Amino acid sequence: MNIKRISIMAISLLVNLGISQQDGKSKVQGVLFSDGEEVALAISNGEISSISRQNQVGNGSDLYLAPGLIDIQINGYMGVDFSGPDLSVERVRKATKALWKAGVTSYLPTIITSDLARMKRNFAILAQAQKDPEIGKSIPGFHLEGPYISPVKGFRGAHLEKYIKNPDWEEFMELQEAANNGIRLITLAPELEGAIAFIRNCVATGVTVSLGHHNGSAEDITAAVDAGAKMATHLGNGCANEINRHHNPIWPQLSDDRITPSIIADGFHLTKEEVRSFYKVKGADKTILVSDALDLAGLPPGEYIRGERSLLLTSNVVKLPKENVLAGAASPISACIGVIMDYTQCGIKEAVQMASTNPAKLLSLQDLGEIGQGKQANLVLFKLENNKMVIHKTFVAGKLVYSKDD
Repeated sequence: MNIKRISIMAISLLVNLGISQQDGKSKVQGVLFSDGEEVALAISNGEISSISRQNQVGNGSDLYLAPGLIDIQINGYMGVDFSGPDLSVERVRKATKALWKAGVTSYLPTIITSDLARMKRNFAILAQAQKDPEIGKSIPGFHLEGPYISPVKGFRGAHLEKYIKNPDWEEFMELQEAANNGIRLITLAPELEGAIAFIRNCVATGVTVSLGHHNGSAEDITAAVDAGAKMATHLGNGCANEINRHHNPIWPQLSDDRITPSIIADGFHLTKEEVRSFYKVKGADKTILVSDALDLAGLPPGEYIRGERSLLLTSNVVKLPKENVLAGAASPISACIGVIMDYTQCGIKEAVQMASTNPAKLLSLQDLGEIGQGKQANLVLFKLENNKMVIHKTFVAGKLVYSKDD
């Protein structure tokens, strides 16, 4: 077979996959997730330079085209624990590449409550990874979940009580310095001493504040939102198994229009009725999907020791049997797409909005989460098979980083 014939075959294959190249620029073609029409995106210097509608429907790709998924709460993946003792840039690389396969083009590595020295060390490693030319564009910042959360059993979830404390601004500044000012999101409990002043400081320095793992009263929650908090972390989780039916943290967060909740719609962390109720109140514009995946996600089911805790990984979730609570998810955020569509009967447009557009807007990631001229070309080509999102291609800044056919 001669070289010319090989080249023709390669070009033909790329076209069939919704990818083409001309004059040093690339083009990605697919069925636009938001309206079902075929489009072709021209990409130059990592950005979408133009969008053209295709005149003849059915002539190009049969794959949906959408902005890459953005997971703002992920504790680890495929054996890589962002809070673990063995974190390295190379391990962050491993996790990032695995997430590309799941359609995640941007994510906030999440460090949870642990020893201060460990947290500082790991944030420093994440800051190095953020500068890495291969994976850095997929890491716009970091999420600190704790240690300023409720110490009460149930509300603290799987966080270790011995490391939980009241908000400490000087300590947080140490963490932020180690992270090279990369902490963009923090989850805390509003009822703790000093929390409201701490929230004001965070907001003043550009850090988004989310309320989570807390037992705050309606008054605590209102005061926190007045101070600038604007998100609720995995609403309906990080909560005691038994709560007062009237006075609990869920209703005030659900009823305040200023709060955007994140939810783990993996089919196991929340019931169908909870997800539907949350969605009916907040809608697609004020809901964010997160995975809350642990490093155990993608590993074989069984018992594992993580962070001084004995965890049980099932095929669906990660459990902390000792306290009868869930410890995290076992699926990437792409698994939430089909579930939220099934539970709420929303369309693919709304599902992608909640998993990409909304988190980008909440964190002011101006060039992400949308398909538009001048936006970074973080894209996914996918199919819905049996109501599951199957990723075929993932692009980060216009570069093909994953192909199902390779």
